[in-house]
Amino acid sequence: MIGKTTLALGTASLLAAGAAAAAENWDMPVAYPADNYHTVNAQKFVDAVRECTGGNLDITLHANGSLFKGDEIKRAVQTGDAQIGERLLSAHANENAVFGYDSVPFLATSFDASDALRDAARSTLNEVLNEQGLTLLYSVPWPPQGLYFGQPIESKADMEGIKFRAYNAATARVAELAGMVPTQIEAAELKQALATGVVAAFISSGSTGVDEKVWEDLTHFYDTKAWLPRNTVFVNTEAFESLSAEDRDCLTAHAEEAETTGSSEAEALAGGFLDQLAEGGMEVQPPGEQLSADLAEIGETMTGEWLDEAGEDGQAILDAYQSGR
Repeated sequence: MIGKTTLALGTASLLAAGAAAAAENWDMPVAYPADNYHTVNAQKFVDAVRECTGGNLDITLHANGSLFKGDEIKRAVQTGDAQIGERLLSAHANENAVFGYDSVPFLATSFDASDALRDAARSTLNEVLNEQGLTLLYSVPWPPQGLYFGQPIESKADMEGIKFRAYNAATARVAELAGMVPTQIEAAELKQALATGVVAAFISSGSTGVDEKVWEDLTHFYDTKAWLPRNTVFVNTEAFESLSAEDRDCLTAHAEEAETTGSSEAEALAGGFLDQLAEGGMEVQPPGEQLSADLAEIGETMTGEWLDEAGEDGQAILDAYQSGR
């Protein structure tokens, strides 16, 4: 006859095995190094979700394009090869111009403006993602974008023919309108591209310059504050809906927290990144009068082009943004 203690132990073991079988193990590819503040913020997010769900949802973060390269991440999450991921969505503006809402030059040039634009775009952006089997969780801005060069630049004429690293359609278009030659380069490949002369200039935040120790290859940073691109975290909708209601609540609650803390961290770090560029030996300065005028003209052209491409969705985002300012 089986004793009560033996039966209880057996029942407990079966329950534990059932719980283990029910646990979800997800992969989260990201494109940036483990010590980049976006990745650090994402790691805190997945740790908080693990704790909140009692281990029912265990997300493994894969940094620096180690699981999927940056340009592969969105597709991997759509197909379920990864359940959740972080991506600079503006790099996919060729699929839908709405994805480029955060990279319209000189539309939102501060952290407050970037957050207002994010809020204005959220519902439209989520609708577009839903159509692709994805659900929006949160987004965090980069510091304002500036121009990196290997020589002084005073006007558009000085940029003619320079090989320029692009990371999305907007940056490629900036290059074209400035007379430069754009080449698509992912963040993980930037350092090598600079060192080998594949590119000799780019537009990005101070954070990228510090990550890549750009002062080893370039000499000048112009703080144009062109826009604040956002890294967006999204989840495969089918995977999301397969979670229990309690685990979904954990995921969305900590996504909201990650958006707040990540945005605050970006703003706190922004000035320090520029200080580090200067300490590395770069000339850090605002653009001069003629360069500012030339860039403003480029911005006006690109705003009109974006609205033409994004259509009613783009106009709705712009109207919502402007009405809230």
